[in-house]
Amino acid sequence: MSSGAAQRLQTLQRHVGFQEGRGMEPGSSPLTTHVLDTASGLPAQGLYLRLSRLEDCGQQWTELKKSCTDRDGRCPGLLPPGQMKAGTYKLSFDTEGYWQKRGQESFYPYVEVVFTITNETHKFHVPLLLSPWSYTTYRGS
Repeated sequence: MSSGAAQRLQTLQRHVGFQEGRGMEPGSSPLTTHVLDTASGLPAQGLYLRLSRLEDCGQQWTELKKSCTDRDGRCPGLLPPGQMKAGTYKLSFDTEGYWQKRGQESFYPYVEVVFTITNETHKFHVPLLLSPWSYTTYRGS
């Protein structure tokens, strides 16, 4: 196996691997995201995103955080511990900017993932699998 293929395999195994006994560590964010570039099989490093919450009065989105994925495709610290409350949230990913930096044309200029949190004591993980022509997401653990 070539070193590039081996690196991609190790990266994907690390990202989807189950680690027994892994809970929410003290001081860790109760909301996380992880973006994988399925076209390359590697983490989507340097993808800009925004986290917003839908406020009841006026049904307006309030921006809570702007951030960028790290070299592992993760965005640590989306919400500080104790800051999550029940409600509707939105993660907006700048997919057009991500693909443009790679010289790649894409179909979706951005991806918005809207989800509801009903229990603020749980940990929520929102993965995004991304290619220039498609995306998928699910409730992770």
